Amino acid sequence: MPYIIFISLFLALACGNSSDQTNPSSTAVQESNGTKRIIYFGDSLTAGHGLLDFEDAWPHVLTKRINAEGYSYQMTNAGVSGDTTSGGLGRLEWVLAEKPSIFVLELGANDMLRGISPTVTKENLRSMIRQIKSQYPSTKILLVGMYATPNMGKKFATAFNSLYPELAKEEDVPLVPFILEKVASIRKLNQKDGIHPTEAGHKLVADTVYPYLKPLLVK
Repeated sequence: MPYIIFISLFLALACGNSSDQTNPSSTAVQESNGTKRIIYFGDSLTAGHGLLDFEDAWPHVLTKRINAEGYSYQMTNAGVSGDTTSGGLGRLEWVLAEKPSIFVLELGANDMLRGISPTVTKENLRSMIRQIKSQYPSTKILLVGMYATPNMGKKFATAFNSLYPELAKEEDVPLVPFILEKVASIRKLNQKDGIHPTEAGHKLVADTVYPYLKPLLVK
């Protein structure tokens, strides 16, 4: 399925504030009996960069939706603007202290922008997946995919675009093929920078992830 992806979209992901922008909701909250936790682990797209209210970011929209359907999940938005898979690997242990029932892994776009070998990106993601599995065997993992920009060249794009489905198959985890499927290149669904989704755009991102997350939920 073809998609038109603006190069600037990914440039902003890499050029956003690289300091820890984890939303206030990432603060550890003691889980009540029977309550489970979803960790959303990613970059500026997950963090909700540019939104007036961090609770308008798709992880919050999605968690509210599933809880409205009768589930009982708390959440941690562990999105950090500008993060790479190497950065994610470095902070993973700290985030895992929250003992997730479900771990949504959205990283790799900034690796692509920086020209990091897709092989390195793939192995960093693999290391994170295996660390989660080793530490919490019962945790369900959802991998979120991205696409390379045309300026990276055909050879790089082919390798990058294939790493997510390959890894999902090799590690036996479900995959969201492209998180921006419903919003990429649509001006009215992105902020004034033409890059990050608006509040309406984040709702559509939540819609994109929902069918892949729902099978992992338990009541």
